[in-house]
Amino acid sequence: MKKAAFITLALVSAFATAQTANNSAYKAAHDKAETNYKAAKERCDKLKDNAQDVCEEEAKVAQAQAERDAVAKHKNTGNELQRAERKLAEAKFELAQEKCDDLTGDAKDSCQAQARSMKANMTASTAGDGRTAVLVDNGTGAAVAGTGAAVAGTGAAVAGTAADVRDRTAAAAERAGDRTAAAVDRAGDRTAAATANVREKASDLAENAKEKTSDMAQTAREKTAGATGTAQAAMSDTMITAKVKADMAADKTVKAMDVHVETQKGVVMLSGFVPSKAEAERAVELAKGVQGVTDVKSSIQVKK
Repeated sequence: MKKAAFITLALVSAFATAQTANNSAYKAAHDKAETNYKAAKERCDKLKDNAQDVCEEEAKVAQAQAERDAVAKHKNTGNELQRAERKLAEAKFELAQEKCDDLTGDAKDSCQAQARSMKANMTASTAGDGRTAVLVDNGTGAAVAGTGAAVAGTGAAVAGTAADVRDRTAAAAERAGDRTAAAVDRAGDRTAAATANVREKASDLAENAKEKTSDMAQTAREKTAGATGTAQAAMSDTMITAKVKADMAADKTVKAMDVHVETQKGVVMLSGFVPSKAEAERAVELAKGVQGVTDVKSSIQVKK
């Protein structure tokens, strides 16, 4: 009995030591992200109007990306990683929204719709992500695994109880499922009838409205065709810039705050100072990979 207690204590101690190391590493990464954000924010404060707002949103994206990477590396649990990824998606959405503020009319509406679609896609990619953390730190994980085998008998003592609970729970769930299915069927029949009624009335109204507005819509399309083409070009450049910055923020090789991005008629222009030639080349590579880019011109300089 004493030997089993000693083994259990050693197991708990080894796990606690590894967990403490992970927590310390995460805190260091978190503090660094916070410091980098404050420094970027100070640089943004020197800008004006929408340029300042865009700069601040880019700084938030960089901070959220760093926080997400820190969680994935040091606190890789499903819930915490999902929260970090949702926060990153939200920051990217806010940045895209800010880029839309310079537009007007249909172009602005379309830009904002694309931003919302981008957010929905990023959020969906993190939903229901059931990641499970695995603790392996050099030889520590193997030592813990070996020690855990010595206390496996303790888990076997409760296995029978757990099986009984599962059986009772499954039976109760089945009964509840039968009742729910019946209720859903009844509700479905009533809803189907009501939906058919509404659909028929809506069809008549839509047909009448279509006939009345067809001529008006044609006239409006002719008047706005030229303006829409110009606005769409501006919107496309804005979205390309936002996508290039977002890809740089997500890439570990490139520090998004080091590189300034502008787009004119599909041509992306990169500038700024980076610590290495590899980062400058990676920035160009990321920009070329964005849909809609026709050319990339780089004046990025490597710091000496």
